[in-house]
Amino acid sequence: MPTRDQVPTGAPCWVDLWTSDTEAATRFYGALFGWEVAEPDPQFGGYFNFTRKGEWIAGCMGDMGDMKANDAWKVYLSVDDVEQSYRAAVAAGAVAFGEPMAVAELGTQFVFADPSGASLGAWQPGSFTGFSTLGEHGSPAWFELVTSDYQGARDFYARAFSWNIETMADTPEFRYSTMQDPGGGDQLAGIMDGSAILAEGEPSRWVLYFGVDDVDAAVGEVERLGGSIRQEPQDSPYGRVAEITDSTSSILRIITPPTG
Repeated sequence: MPTRDQVPTGAPCWVDLWTSDTEAATRFYGALFGWEVAEPDPQFGGYFNFTRKGEWIAGCMGDMGDMKANDAWKVYLSVDDVEQSYRAAVAAGAVAFGEPMAVAELGTQFVFADPSGASLGAWQPGSFTGFSTLGEHGSPAWFELVTSDYQGARDFYARAFSWNIETMADTPEFRYSTMQDPGGGDQLAGIMDGSAILAEGEPSRWVLYFGVDDVDAAVGEVERLGGSIRQEPQDSPYGRVAEITDSTSSILRIITPPTG
């Protein structure tokens, strides 16, 4: 599966987990994906990184004082100019949770909700560009927005993050678009019409997929590790997929790409 030295502008570049139980998350992902924990840096207020083969693969944070964790994964989009992206996102209808903030020399970020309520972040790299491996066991494999406002989401991400969006399916039963890499045409993220999936009043959400060597074997481990199965393994054109929760109910999907 691909590795990358540079991240296309607007593409997912980092993921992190805001969890109510960092010790449980460490045990769960360590056993399921083989992740280890990098030494936490006190200047980051308890935020720490999971590592895979010695490289940072995802971040993690527990409760922040009175701010209790929502037990959810978040994706960050790479941007060239975080101040400009901040202004563009807010102008396009995003709700920002604070202004852009430098994270030591690593980069600068801001976190926001898109107009349909999906939370995510933007990251302008400094010394750190994000994860470099995709699709291998224990690494991010795909990023998908499930939204209650499909056309609105397409308009927002095109306007705020200059996404080049291609329609993959457009029927009343299934509407799906992908972000295309402007430099090479690779698919980098998806937008799914979730109007028939999301409950009334439920905000849109980003869904993260992580690669595993064997989805069925991984699903067999999930419940033993304290997680649950939301959707049993099933085949798709892109691989065998299951939806699970970790031991604190954070939702994610795992995927084994097709062989051959």
